[in-house]
Amino acid sequence: MKMRSMEEKIGYRLFMMGFLGLVCTAVLCIFVFHKAFIEQAWQSLEYQTALIAAIYQDNPQNLENISPQEIRLTLISPDGDVLYETATDQQTMENHIGRPEIQEALESGVGQDIRDSQTMGYQTYYYAQRLSDGNILRIAQDSQSLWSIYDEALPAILLSCLLMMGIAAITAGILTRTLIQPVLKMTEDLDHIQENVPYRELAPFAEAIHSDRVLRENNEKMRQEFTANVSHELKTPLTSISGYAELIETGMAKPEDVAEFGSKIHREASRMIRLVNDILQLSHLDSVRPEGEAVTMETVDLLELARDCVERQKVNARHAYVALSYLGESAPVLGSRTLLEELYQNLCDNAIRYNRPGGKVQLAVGCTRDGHAYLTVRDNGIGIPKDAQSSVFERFYRVDKSRSKATGGTGLGLAIVKNIARIHNARIKLESEVGVGTTITVTFELAH
Repeated sequence: MKMRSMEEKIGYRLFMMGFLGLVCTAVLCIFVFHKAFIEQAWQSLEYQTALIAAIYQDNPQNLENISPQEIRLTLISPDGDVLYETATDQQTMENHIGRPEIQEALESGVGQDIRDSQTMGYQTYYYAQRLSDGNILRIAQDSQSLWSIYDEALPAILLSCLLMMGIAAITAGILTRTLIQPVLKMTEDLDHIQENVPYRELAPFAEAIHSDRVLRENNEKMRQEFTANVSHELKTPLTSISGYAELIETGMAKPEDVAEFGSKIHREASRMIRLVNDILQLSHLDSVRPEGEAVTMETVDLLELARDCVERQKVNARHAYVALSYLGESAPVLGSRTLLEELYQNLCDNAIRYNRPGGKVQLAVGCTRDGHAYLTVRDNGIGIPKDAQSSVFERFYRVDKSRSKATGGTGLGLAIVKNIARIHNARIKLESEVGVGTTITVTFELAH
């Protein structure tokens, strides 16, 4: 089925509106004109009756001198006998005492009626008046004479209707193009479509298109940047692994260096595994949206997770010469235990990685006065510059690249934290000062 364009639909409906308006106007005009014409006909019959009655002067012979056109003149006695008839011989006509207009004229002096004439075969208008001598003067006019004006004007009416329909079609086409053209011009510059909205009703539509384009462009830009970053991050360890493996394979490596090269290959491979795992984790978190994959939520105690995290990170903290502790009170939240453990792990690992020997990392858990549970990870490490604080949650962003690579960081930890917080409708607050330390607080809805 061929889809019709909006221009065709609007043009067709405008034409139909004009056509229906023409038909309704014509019908109304005919009705009003016919009603006015009938009233005028009754007035004309009344006037002619009065004129003939004046000529009559109580003498039926005077009627023979009258030659009325398009009307029939009848003189009827009070008994209903026809005394005079212009159309036929009155001797052959039946008694008219039972006619409605005659009865009305006998009672009130004037009577009128409309009926199909059995003698003439037309719808006839009858007007009767009681004369001073008691006789009834009746004038009849056939409806054919009333409608003759329509017969004469019918060609002109049809021609006018056809002309007006043509004008309506042309006008509908012009109006439709005038309405549609601004809408079509909107598509010429989609980058600024919201600035070229011709009609107020299209503003939400234009805003939706603009927002969608911006979102798509941002997503495409993020995808390209992500691909470039992944390629770069994988290229470095792969180059190192390939180089060391080639030295061992060709025998260029000294026997005493093989163990060291093997250690470096293992370290770079481990770094690649962490990077791939973080990428897979981010990809999984990206799919966890209202329209995408969902996660199973349960009641989780943040204090219990803090205790488990400190227990798992003890060895890591000891190697970095950092003191790790936790404190607080029970704070139940509705969330995914696995994802929240990942959030703890990344926040704690980041605090240890960007600390200094002898530093401290503390996990604090509790509930605010307004009923929200929170987790705070506080360290006294190197801190984050003010201009970098808005970017630390972006993928592959590193404040200190040399330190991150030296400690095996992938640059995806805080990006994972951001996505997990989003999934739990949690808010993240970052406070940091260079040389003083960093405090990151994640605030959750309190589980009921």
